[in-house]
Amino acid sequence: MKVTNLDERIHVLSNTSTLMTVIKDIANSGLQEEAFYVLDVGDIVHKHQIWKEKLPRVEPFYAVKCNDSLTVLEVLASLGIGFDCASKNEINKVLEIGVDSSRIIFANPAKPASHIRHAAAVGVDTMTVDNESELHKIKKLFPSAKIVLRIRCDSEVAQCQLGMKFGCDPTYEAPSLLRLSRLLDLDVIGISFHVGSGCQDPPVFNRAICHAKNLFNLASDIGFKPYLLDLGGGYPGDKGTSIDKIADVINHALDEHFPSDNLHIIAEPGRFYVASAFTLATAIHSKRSIRTDGNSPGAVTHNMYYINDGVYGSFNCLLYDHQHVTPMPLRNGHGKMIPSSIWGPTCDGLDQVVENVLMHEMELGDWIIFENMGAYTLPVASPFNGFPIPKVHVVADESIWLLLKDALPLTEDHFVIGDTPANLRLGLDIGGTDVNVWNNSVMELGSSELSSEEEILIDSATPPPFIYDYVEVDPLN
Repeated sequence: MKVTNLDERIHVLSNTSTLMTVIKDIANSGLQEEAFYVLDVGDIVHKHQIWKEKLPRVEPFYAVKCNDSLTVLEVLASLGIGFDCASKNEINKVLEIGVDSSRIIFANPAKPASHIRHAAAVGVDTMTVDNESELHKIKKLFPSAKIVLRIRCDSEVAQCQLGMKFGCDPTYEAPSLLRLSRLLDLDVIGISFHVGSGCQDPPVFNRAICHAKNLFNLASDIGFKPYLLDLGGGYPGDKGTSIDKIADVINHALDEHFPSDNLHIIAEPGRFYVASAFTLATAIHSKRSIRTDGNSPGAVTHNMYYINDGVYGSFNCLLYDHQHVTPMPLRNGHGKMIPSSIWGPTCDGLDQVVENVLMHEMELGDWIIFENMGAYTLPVASPFNGFPIPKVHVVADESIWLLLKDALPLTEDHFVIGDTPANLRLGLDIGGTDVNVWNNSVMELGSSELSSEEEILIDSATPPPFIYDYVEVDPLN
């Protein structure tokens, strides 16, 4: 397999390194000013192990829209996972890494005609439907497609509700669509549902599986031979969350309603696999201290910190995914906690990351870390106002390297042994020839690794990386 020079290698960490030491090495190097991610491949592998243990009958088809990073897709493909694609471009991205078309479900109930024709051309024949016009469209464009009827069964509590857009009523609409499919001589192979992204209502899966069983019976009665049950998404993936309760409900419902091993059961997890694998590091580039206490005019009542990523970049998840983020200062603070807010770098007043949080005093150049930033962040990020999308550094420990280095599409060429700060900070690409020093011409690294003191020493005639004057702000009226 040809590996392009634009894809960063997976850095194999030494026994003394951790995700946080890597972040500190990069942040404190003196070379790094832009926000950046660190992706822990081992976290994804661990999530897959949890899935297989908790849901042994359910084959995961990763929702590509959640995070379409090439490294993520390659790691998941090497683990044998299938893929849920919503467009022809997502289909192409998965096919290009060597995934067979049989491991893809085109799980968008409302598909443009050109995307259906493309799916037919590349052999992706399993797709979801929830309305009459889609059935007629498929009959015309791809009559041999394998139809999965998507029903609606909404979670009472979910991070993102989807039922208002997709899913037919299981009692009134679904039977009519089954009969129409029969009249059109289309092949309905199963039933799917999506209870809502980030589900916090485990019993909803039992209700949905019960509806699916009834429709399986009806489909069989009118001449279909259904064999696929798609449990959709909704599985939480942040640190500290668990799918145990959801898995218990699903396993019990499957044993009750679908005890036969002849059924092919899949699901479409997204955030479960990647949310906790990505950690974002942002730097404070500006600060505004507010003094509004008339009795103590010199006292700071609120600090406004401006960081180098915001809602038009990684934190779009605040707007589109209803995410809540927790800022974690990289260095330990001291003294009293001060009410603070955190803002993105653009000129838009909407660009607020955290509205109100108690934090120790921080200064320009300090770093703030955000965990659980792998789901619905990078795919939607934009370079609005000219601010770059953060680079992703990829790491794995030795056990993960040994597990994946020969699991196609991954090869040994995808990995670089050694997690020295220079390797990570310089962003060595897969070919090992394109070295990006973050366009910082102040410092040049020689062949030997710099010590921590040498890294931050800058000639006195050369401007430092942070140039600023601290300006006192008058009290606001």
